[in-house]
Order: sequence, then C-alpha cells, then structure tokens
Amino acid sequence: MSTDHGGDEHEHHLPAVEDWPRGFGEASWWPFITALGAGGIYLGAALYIVSGGAESAINPLFAPLVVAASVGTFLLGLYGWLYHAFVVEFWSRGSDETSASALRWGMLAFLGSEIATFGAVFTYYFFIRAGTWPPQELPHLTGSLVIINTAILVVSSLTLHWAHVAIRNDNRRKFLMGLLATLLLGVVFIGGQIYEYYEFIVHTEFTVTSGLFGSAFYGLTGLHGLHVSLGGVLLAIVTIRALAGQYSADRHVSVSTVSMYWHFVDVVWIFLVVVLYAGAELGA
Repeated sequence: MSTDHGGDEHEHHLPAVEDWPRGFGEASWWPFITALGAGGIYLGAALYIVSGGAESAINPLFAPLVVAASVGTFLLGLYGWLYHAFVVEFWSRGSDETSASALRWGMLAFLGSEIATFGAVFTYYFFIRAGTWPPQELPHLTGSLVIINTAILVVSSLTLHWAHVAIRNDNRRKFLMGLLATLLLGVVFIGGQIYEYYEFIVHTEFTVTSGLFGSAFYGLTGLHGLHVSLGGVLLAIVTIRALAGQYSADRHVSVSTVSMYWHFVDVVWIFLVVVLYAGAELGA
C-alpha cells in the first residue's frame, strides 16, 4: 500500500495494513478477536458450573459448545495477529535490536500478569488449606501418571533450550529437531492431563463440583493446562516458521519469547505439583 504526496512515495511498513477487515488504515482487529475468544472460554466454564445444578434452566450442552467456539475464535485471532504482525515480512524487515529488546520486555510484562493470575487461584487454595483439612475425601493424587507428566514437561524445557542454543549458533538441524521434540512432548503432556481427568471423573467421581478441593484442583490444573495449550500453539507457529526457513543466529526473537513462556509454565507446574498434589496428600 502506498500513497503519492508531491511525487514522493511513502510506503506503510507496519504489517497491520494487511489485516482483516480492510479499510481501517493501520488498525488491527486481530487482538480484539483473540481477546473475545479468550473471554468466551471463561464464559463456557461459568456456564458449565451454573448448568450443573438440579434446577438449572441452562442446557448442559451450551457449555462445551461455547468453549469449543471460543477456543476456535481464540486460535483464529492468535494466528491472524501473529501472522500479520511477524511472519509476512520477516526477511524484508531490518534487524532492530531495540525492537527485539522491547518484545522481550513485553513478554516479561505479560508473564508478570500471569503470575498475578495464578497467584489469585493459589490464594484461594491456601485459604482452603487454612481451614479443616482435608475438606472431603481426596483421591490418590501422586500416582505414576503425574510423575511421568512432570518428567515430560521438564524434558520439554530442556529440548527447547537446546533448540534455542542451536539457532543462536546457526545450527538449523539441531534447532528443528529440538522444536519438533518440544512440540511433541507438549502434546503428550496435554494428553496425559486429559487422561488424568478421565481417570478422576470416571473411576473416582472426583469432579470440579466435588467440594472446595475439587474446584481448586480443577481450577489450578485447568488454568495451567490452558496455558500449556497456548504454549503449544505458539510452539507450533514457531516450528512452522522454522520449517519455512525463517530464523537465523541474528533473527530469533520469537524463539526467545516463546522459550520464556514455556519455561514459565514448566516452573508453575512444578510448584503446582509440590503444593497441590504432594501438599494435599501430605496434609491429609
């Protein structure tokens, strides 16, 4: 897109000019679409809780439909946002260390808000622990599944760090191997958490409505699972870009920021296992 003023061509280099819907100059609707999808996930969770009552007039099917639509909207918005902001003109843009530093500080600020989010839910759990404990009969939490899942997530952090070091040394083969291994381990971790939910709900009838601990357990593990899923989406985007030939020793800012996010969810999970899984059984 270019305009002619007095014979001079002035090109707009901001990627947002290619965003949808067109006609809004350099404004972008993708962040709004992403936020709308994220908000819908919370709405779906609220509908699930409200529809669980015996006298509820809300159809129980509404909750999973709202969550599914919201997740789709969130992923669509995230894809459009990241694609048009960072992917389209990757090699044509200059390598600006100031911009790279700003993106890293932006990720740190985002992680600060995530610490506040998890802190609020952990505070709820600590209030529960301050009362009569255990508040109800607890299922066996520290089985082999959570130990294996924890090991998988820790190893995924190591493989991602290995990939990050590889691209900084301009070793694309090790970089791609590390990314693919990390993405696979992340998917396996989410699968393990889903299987854990299945075991608890079907075989022990331990659900989100199983008293105070049930709401705390599924609130914390579900929030973390959502963050790992988001990290998986970001890793998938980085992996696709890497397979397309992007990134080099001088241009790997998104690899750095995604690594920061992935290591963060890893640390949160270890803290969650110590406090929620092991801590709950030790105090019982």
